[in-house]
Amino acid sequence: MTPTLKIHINGWSLLDEGDPATEAGLRTHLSAIKDAGFQSYCWGPTPQLKELLTEYGLRFGGAFDAAKAEQFAPTIEAIMAIDNGPINCQLADDDTPVEEAIELTLGLMAEAKKQNAPVHLEVHRDTCTETPEKTTAIIEGYKAATGEDPMMNFDFSHPAVVKHILEHEYISRLLTPEIVPIFQKSTLWHIRPFNAQHCQIPITDGQGNFSPEYLACRPFVRQALKHWLQGPRPTNTLWVMPEIGTTHEYKLSCFPNIWEDTVALGKDIQKIWAEEIAAL
Repeated sequence: MTPTLKIHINGWSLLDEGDPATEAGLRTHLSAIKDAGFQSYCWGPTPQLKELLTEYGLRFGGAFDAAKAEQFAPTIEAIMAIDNGPINCQLADDDTPVEEAIELTLGLMAEAKKQNAPVHLEVHRDTCTETPEKTTAIIEGYKAATGEDPMMNFDFSHPAVVKHILEHEYISRLLTPEIVPIFQKSTLWHIRPFNAQHCQIPITDGQGNFSPEYLACRPFVRQALKHWLQGPRPTNTLWVMPEIGTTHEYKLSCFPNIWEDTVALGKDIQKIWAEEIAAL
């Protein structure tokens, strides 16, 4: 069967458009996603969300951060009560010892299996996966204990900045032979285009043209999608989040409108995906 792509939008990308803590703001988010032709929403679980997602015909995949194993079960349960889309977890802190991070990952994935929940451990700064070395150690430790790879969500923008990876090295240093098989087993990918100094770059120039920075990163986006399509394709569906954030830590004053840039990225991912599907 032909693989399916779902463009999965983080509410973070819409904070300048509406406050999701209010029904009006949440409706603004969901309406904007629907109007853009995208398929899914990511936010924390709230009581009114399931009903509104049904109204707008959108899917849901939740996200949470956790520092203790006691947080796993109730949070996953609350998210799964809304929908069973891929779940993202930012786990522990940058100074969490590797041994503790492995134990937490074992607990996280065990609880995910117990609830039949597609939980992914995200590669992200200020978490236990902050560096490629720690991420690799966690993956290896988990596999040594279980014989399996953990479900991972590779936000490659973080290691790109941590390791100061230059444009001509994006593919060779990030999509390595060790990482690609694990990436191919995921059903969730956060793609925030990046360069060596910035984990978020503008997608457009604000006038409808792609920025030079995004054009430099675009071959990496294509190669990652190509790798996933050549893999085992679990569930035959990939949920891709064009993750462009509104907060000032990520958004520089020179950036165009964040939601419009997010839409431009999402539509370009759909275009690249269609081209790669045609080439299969």
